[in-house]
Amino acid sequence: MNRVNETLRGLVQPLLAVLIGLLAGAIAILVVGGNVIDTYAEMWKGAFGNFYFFTNTLARATPIILAGLGVALAFRAGFFNMGAEGQMILGGLSAALTALYLPGPGWFVCVVAIAAGILVGGLWSLLAGWLDARFGMNLLITTLLLNYIATYFGGYMVSYPFKDRTGSAAMAQTPMIDQSIWLPKLFQGMGLHAGFIIAVVAAILIYWFTHKTVTGYEIRMLGSNPSFAAYGGVRRIRMMMLSMVISGGLAGLAGAGEVLGTQYRFLDGSLSSASYAWSGIMATLLARSHPLGTAFAAILLAALQTGAMGMERNTDVPLEVGSVIQAVLTLFVSAQIGYSFLKRRKEKKSNATTV
Repeated sequence: MNRVNETLRGLVQPLLAVLIGLLAGAIAILVVGGNVIDTYAEMWKGAFGNFYFFTNTLARATPIILAGLGVALAFRAGFFNMGAEGQMILGGLSAALTALYLPGPGWFVCVVAIAAGILVGGLWSLLAGWLDARFGMNLLITTLLLNYIATYFGGYMVSYPFKDRTGSAAMAQTPMIDQSIWLPKLFQGMGLHAGFIIAVVAAILIYWFTHKTVTGYEIRMLGSNPSFAAYGGVRRIRMMMLSMVISGGLAGLAGAGEVLGTQYRFLDGSLSSASYAWSGIMATLLARSHPLGTAFAAILLAALQTGAMGMERNTDVPLEVGSVIQAVLTLFVSAQIGYSFLKRRKEKKSNATTV
């Protein structure tokens, strides 16, 4: 029963937050002189209006789901992995270089390129875990700073040694990946590719791992009650390393999927400018780190983003209304985290007084 309630909360809470965000967006629409019903109708059409827009929304949700799942697992263990963006970038770069220079049949190179993205993203995340274990460096700070290193390193690699010099010389990007290596499209002429299936399977597997295995139980116990976990024999460093490498691997998979399924090359700034990683973190927080809820929240956030673009195309309401809605979601999450923190603090003081 507790698991059912937890799953329901993970699914209902993102929906409730989006509804609150839409209410705030309605106020912003009225302020700029727009019609709320017409504007939201265009937003709906831009996200789900026909099969083409619907698949575009799912395509945009794919990297958000994977990045969010990685962050969710780390958060479940009590570790703040804020480096999903850097892990995505290095995962995407590794997948692109593997796809370009590894000989072999297309399907084999595609699989190895995906594995390379997962491996490099996981190792980059593991570096932050090692810095915490070896030198006591705060994970929140190191993962954030490692994003900058990954971003500038990726930019350098495609601006100089691996730059495509055959066509768009002004663009910092790798050459185009051979079509035989691309992730297959799920529907002809649509942007949705097989990465979405991978993301859905990953969400189910992470849910199974965290709720049906002993290691997953230890991860959840460590995140919810570190003192009890330590008393029960859970080794913090081991769990941290495991959760960080899986977390980074999922973010690296997100980057590899975008390169092999959407962009077909590594383009400097493309993964960071789209804010996939930060949207993934938002989805995780909205769903309280529940894997299935994170996937659902990621689709809702992707719908807001694609719907906002459709709204701007067909109305006089600016794209920034979508940013207003997401800002309200951020406030919702912040208020929720603050409330939970104050509640736990009050309970600790109450327990201390009782003792």
